[in-house]
Amino acid sequence: MSELTTDRLLLRQWTDADYEPFAALNADPVVMEHFPAPVTREASDALIERVKPLIAAGGFGLWAVEVRETGRFIGFTGLSVPSFEAHFMPAVEIGWRLAKDAWGKGYATEAALASLAFGFGPAGLDEIVSFTATTNVPSQRVMQRIGMTHDEAGDFNHPRLEPGHRLERHVLYRITRVQWEARG
Repeated sequence: MSELTTDRLLLRQWTDADYEPFAALNADPVVMEHFPAPVTREASDALIERVKPLIAAGGFGLWAVEVRETGRFIGFTGLSVPSFEAHFMPAVEIGWRLAKDAWGKGYATEAALASLAFGFGPAGLDEIVSFTATTNVPSQRVMQRIGMTHDEAGDFNHPRLEPGHRLERHVLYRITRVQWEARG
């Protein structure tokens, strides 16, 4: 099983204790502002059940993130393969979702950098993408801080959202192994 550590964080396999705080995070309308709707408890639990086997197999996934000093679960960060059709597919995406009280502390950036290091290291990936609704400026800032570049020509309308939905238009960011290695 892959487990990643940073100065302040542990990216790890999900545990039974994570289900409830993850469901609370997914039900928070502030956390879910840039998603179509908050996520039900059933859907939240199902997401954990989908990613656990990927992490257990030693590959990559959406790791549970905890603060090392306290052991507190704060959300997820990691790598996944999007399950919709788009012009940039197939691709591996980096993403994150943290509890509101974990925002503004640099945790998303720290965990994302560890995920990129795993992606371009042990996972052997050549490129990683990220995307979000055009309105999600905080996530776009994280993408920029971790060295990703906005591919304006790659911006797209998310195929799972109805035309005209407030979140339909998405920005696409990319980083290649060469760009990652050039960061020093």
